[in-house]
Amino acid sequence: MGRFITIVVVLVAVALLVNSFLGTPEPLPGPDIEVPDLVIEEGEPAEEAEAPVEAAPLAEASSPAEPMPEESKPEDPATPQERTLTVTEEVALLSSDEQLLVGIPGEGDLTLEQIDAWLADSKNHRELKPTLPLGLAAGAGEIRGIDTNPLTRAKIELGRQLYFDTRLSADNTISCASCHAPENGYAKNTQFGVGIEGQEGGRNSPVAYNRILSGPQFWDGRAESLEAQAVGPIANPIEMGNTHEACVETLKGIEGYQKQFAAVFEDGVTIDNVGRAIASFERTIVTGPAPWDHHLQLTNFEKAYADDIADLDELKEEDEELYEEYMVLKQSSEASPISESAARGGELFFNDKAGCTACHVGANFTDEKYHNLGVGMESEEPDVGRFSETDDAKDQGAFKTPTVRNISMTAPYMHDGSQKTLEEVVEWYAKGGHPNEHLSKDIKKLELSDQDKQDLVAFMAEGLLGDFPEVETGRLPQ
Repeated sequence: MGRFITIVVVLVAVALLVNSFLGTPEPLPGPDIEVPDLVIEEGEPAEEAEAPVEAAPLAEASSPAEPMPEESKPEDPATPQERTLTVTEEVALLSSDEQLLVGIPGEGDLTLEQIDAWLADSKNHRELKPTLPLGLAAGAGEIRGIDTNPLTRAKIELGRQLYFDTRLSADNTISCASCHAPENGYAKNTQFGVGIEGQEGGRNSPVAYNRILSGPQFWDGRAESLEAQAVGPIANPIEMGNTHEACVETLKGIEGYQKQFAAVFEDGVTIDNVGRAIASFERTIVTGPAPWDHHLQLTNFEKAYADDIADLDELKEEDEELYEEYMVLKQSSEASPISESAARGGELFFNDKAGCTACHVGANFTDEKYHNLGVGMESEEPDVGRFSETDDAKDQGAFKTPTVRNISMTAPYMHDGSQKTLEEVVEWYAKGGHPNEHLSKDIKKLELSDQDKQDLVAFMAEGLLGDFPEVETGRLPQ
């Protein structure tokens, strides 16, 4: 019996010894390293990550004694990007710390040396994951396009230059900004868009901001994406009057553009890449928090915690964190005040009496759909709108719902620019639009008092007015 016990003990000891060699040891303790805004994924160079501690280089694999058979060798990826890693960085659009639209650093003419230095900085090639400011942030789930056309600083800057460059047009007179100007809220204060040689179109220039939350573009949705929209006017005979081929040749003849396209896109200067760059720039043009956003945030808090904030001294003593949160919201609302009229207009805008949210809904105050309001339908040959794209009778005279954020900057209104003021717009809805067989079911006569109408105008004009990002309109490649 004693011999049996001895054998068992020996076997257990041997098993423990073997396990100590074969088992996975506990990791050695090391410093906690936090890189809050960087995520490494497959794509671009790993060395772009700015970790506080330099990673040790990987040991080189020893060469095999015999070369691997050709059929056994792993496939080499087609591009350098596929053989490396990408660094993804989170950026807050409109943040004073993230000035994405101020151009390549420097003053005066944009030089090749400045472009080279910009492109050599790996930070400018990181993929950016944008976060939206208060108000728009509620629509973060509706962000469009960046999955197939990722944002980078270098691509946004290239798009900025192209957006303001008249050399994209046939006669070097028209740029994207000609009809979507920053000083006019990225729209134009003319009834119709004006192109080369003073030619006028038949529709008002839509806004070019908050497009990051928008899918199909133009009043009739004929461009399936922002990228497609960006290159459409270049070849339109009454807008930029150019051809895509001629535009590409012009850009290839400008060394500063050649360098940037080669660094940003694998296939260099193409019309599709022109669209990708401009769309990236436009996606970063977002409106900042408006007085209504601060007001709504505060009033929602006050409703949710009505009992808690009844006695602020008691709240501060019992729940200092909740008290501080409330104080921050109050200070934000006071710093961006809303008038009583605009606040009443906001309540009216969202209730059934005005019914505005039948179409103007969501973080950007648009359903991104198409509706017939009767505008222009009294004409002998009315603009058929969305019908031209779908050939569906219900789309006769239907046009895309515009955002009402910053709408006070973008007069005149409607697809044909026929209404010059917000007062006219409210009156149009109040009377129920212009009757026609395709009129939207959501358009009906409204029982609004004069005060109601004034409050609605105040809400749109004051309550939804936010800041735009700072943007450099010059400094283009020579």
